[in-house]
Parts: sequence; C-alpha cells; structure tokens
Amino acid sequence: MKIVCIGRNYAEHAKELGNAVPSEPVFFCKPDSAILPKGNPLYIPDWTNDLHYEVELVMRIERLGKNIGEDFSERYFSEIGLGIDFTARDVQDELKKKGLPWEKAKGFDGSAIISTDFISCAELQINNISFSLKKNGEVVQQGNSSDMIFDFNKIIAHVSKYMTLKIGDFIFTGTPSGVGKVTSGDVLEGFIADKKMFQVKIK
Repeated sequence: MKIVCIGRNYAEHAKELGNAVPSEPVFFCKPDSAILPKGNPLYIPDWTNDLHYEVELVMRIERLGKNIGEDFSERYFSEIGLGIDFTARDVQDELKKKGLPWEKAKGFDGSAIISTDFISCAELQINNISFSLKKNGEVVQQGNSSDMIFDFNKIIAHVSKYMTLKIGDFIFTGTPSGVGKVTSGDVLEGFIADKKMFQVKIK
C-alpha cells in the first residue's frame, strides 16, 4: 500500500506558498509508516519548528490499474475520505532551496491522517464536495472539490501513467489555502460538509 499526494492542486494554496500553478499534477509519495494510527496523538518531531496542517480529500483505490484512461478512472474508486498531509515547512523550504526531494518533510511517521470512515460517491456531488478543518474549534481551512485544478479522474489517469495503482492505495488530492502551524495542545477536526471525519490532538 502506498500514499500518493497531489501538490499545488488549488490555485490559492499555490499562491500562498509562492509556487506557480502547475500545468499537470505534481505528486509525491508517503510511506505506509506515515499513517497515524486511529486515536493516537501526533507528537511534533523535535527536528522541526514549523509543522503545518494541510487538509485534503482522499481517494481509496479499489482496482489494480496502470495507464488508466481518464474516462475509466471513476471505476477505480467509489468512496471519498478526508485526511491531513502534515508538512515540516521549515525543512521542506530548505530542501526546495537546494533542489532536493521533500521526503523528510512529508513522509515522517504520523505525517498522514486518514479518516476511518469514507463516504460513498453515490451520496456526494463528486465535483462539489465541501470540506473543512477546525483548529481548537475555529475553521482554519475550507475547500471544495470544484476548485481543484485537476479533478479526481485526471489525477488517477496521470499518476497511473507512471506507477501502477493497487487496491488499498490512497491518493491525497491537494489542499486549499489556509495551511498553518500547529503547536502542542492543538486539536484538529476534519469535516466533509457537516460530517466529522477525524479528530487528532497535537502533542
């Protein structure tokens, strides 16, 4: 099982980090060890002073596929969940300046929250899914799948050109603007519409 993450898939988020809006999906991977076990708090690593939350809609792949055509991509997932792609922003910024990979900043243990519950696509308007993140009870991020630069089908088609997608793989589909720092004692809650999908405490 692998975790594929799409970067810069919301124009406002790309702008807030000073990045160009991409012409094709930008993606990277997290290892399975990045998944934070359900109910566990996230301990801020001692090697970062700027750990950021990034809330994202998540697809779970249900069929084996390679070189999947965009018109057939919807056959490879039937549910949408929610997650957080935690990012050590200070470490990432240093790596980017040197032209180095981001894995240290993105793939550390506990850096991926994935909701236990997923919602059937039949219950959603797939191109109009609202989602949000609260920090200590206040909304800090709000997004909608309609604002994605590359939709779910385009993402699957693009990623599967380069790597085989397997049953149980997760794809994080990008974060909207509003990313920010967490500190010890913070509580993060993620929602799809009004449905609470996860809660995690930061230590």
